[in-house]
Amino acid sequence: MNLTERHDGPVLSRVEGATAFLTLNRPDRLNALDEETLALLEACIHEAGLDPEVRAIVITSGTPRAFSAGADLKWLGAASSAAEVASRAHRGHQTMNAVADCPKPTIAAIEGVAFGGGCELALACDYRIAGDTARFGQPEIKLGIIPGWGGTQRLARLIGPSRATDMILTGRPVHAEEAFRIGLANSVVGAGKALAAATSLADSFASAAPLAVKVAKATIQRGMALSLADGLATEIDGFVSSFATNDAREGVTAFLEKRPPTFSGH
Repeated sequence: MNLTERHDGPVLSRVEGATAFLTLNRPDRLNALDEETLALLEACIHEAGLDPEVRAIVITSGTPRAFSAGADLKWLGAASSAAEVASRAHRGHQTMNAVADCPKPTIAAIEGVAFGGGCELALACDYRIAGDTARFGQPEIKLGIIPGWGGTQRLARLIGPSRATDMILTGRPVHAEEAFRIGLANSVVGAGKALAAATSLADSFASAAPLAVKVAKATIQRGMALSLADGLATEIDGFVSSFATNDAREGVTAFLEKRPPTFSGH
């Protein structure tokens, strides 16, 4: 399967080199996430994850004002029953889980605001690269609700329960430099340069061993839900499976021959 190029709609998609670029494209709504946008983003992630030419995925925005301002409140507020609210929560979780579980590295290039569901989307990515005017936040408490697309869980795991509690209970925005200091952002670059920095990082995976990257990512994620002993057992399984690949033989041979490896993904 290959990633379909999309040149209009709420999510644009294209492949350049070995990188898939998914661009949130609702600038008039600050990339608010509704049913259509979430479903299309999930489809793009699925396609990119299966595309043999893609080694990394960058999620970005078509407007410098916002990565995403969060869930579309018109869509969310139209829910008239607990079942409909739950359905919208599950819809968001399904998309965020698809991003988190993608076998390829995912990189959020963040300019402007990443609030609510937009912050939760960034949290689902492996890397968050922020322009220095970017702001993160989980402001749901100010609406009388709580984060519903993974924020209470992924944020606490990423920056620790104390800092996550502060962000969620106060709903306060966190600016880029603080986000970097507390581990919410992997790096901060000049305003307008997040996409270029994310692209550079994505390009570095073009020459990496894709199977080893996939196994490493899956092993880390599985281990987070296990005891240390069980996590270490999972690591052994992953090490053995990665060592049995052609890429492993190529990597070791290239090292001994003092040449760059050429990984095939087999």
